Amino acid sequence: MKNKGLFSLLLASFVWGFAFVSQSSASELLNPYTYNGIRFVLASLVLLPFSLHNGLRKRTGDAKYRRDLLLSSIFAALALFFASFLQQRGIAGTTAGKAGFLTSLYMLFVPILSLFLGKRTDKRTLFCILMGVVGAFMISINEDLTIAPGDILVLCCSMVFAVHILVLDWANTLVDPVDLSMVQFFFVGFINLILMAIIGPSPVENIISSWFLIFYGGVISCGIGYTLQAVGQKNVSPDKAVLALSLESVWALIGGAIILSERMSIKELSGCLILFVAVIGSQLRRS
Repeated sequence: MKNKGLFSLLLASFVWGFAFVSQSSASELLNPYTYNGIRFVLASLVLLPFSLHNGLRKRTGDAKYRRDLLLSSIFAALALFFASFLQQRGIAGTTAGKAGFLTSLYMLFVPILSLFLGKRTDKRTLFCILMGVVGAFMISINEDLTIAPGDILVLCCSMVFAVHILVLDWANTLVDPVDLSMVQFFFVGFINLILMAIIGPSPVENIISSWFLIFYGGVISCGIGYTLQAVGQKNVSPDKAVLALSLESVWALIGGAIILSERMSIKELSGCLILFVAVIGSQLRRS
């Protein structure tokens, strides 16, 4: 059972890592509102049967549960909306591999933000955060000491993802995680579709030609990827789960190199390695 759980987590990291490739390709054809609107609605529909099977109808008969689900989903959806928008906008100006590693900084931003909530952190975590800053610097800073706008947006997205993690940490104490994900995905998709209608959708021919990119981002990455994580973490210890899921950034780098023919300099690859070690070190300590 543990081996199956670990395999589920490894598969989830693979799915999420290659999602950066899908997002990078989609950014060339679709604006963020069109892409995120359709894929998050699809993700919500994928999770709906799991939520119903898990007893959604029975739980929503409780008025307090309905209020908690609505409130927590709204807060989570707002954080996820801004994070996904920044990520999709930023990935258009950087590589899938760099975006994967820079996004993983959210694991270091979480303990930083937790300090403002009165939670203390240890010296090892602080050291890992410093390592993460060095790694991000090596990945993003060019030889002329400038940073690409796309990298800045992805760095900002990782900060908002950290906020999203803290919101989920609070919300999961109130409602079922599957219900929460399903409803928040729907809200994020709905907000994006409204903005798409106001600002303007991408050309229909681009949407049709990007059907697999949208399908991968919504059904496979969000829907199936989340399910694999939920199944895997039931039977795997937190430290092994962290190791498996942290491979997401590595898969993003591999996927970008194989599918998109992306190349990174020795400096950038060294930064990726330092950032990866920092993320692993901080999470293992906290586990």
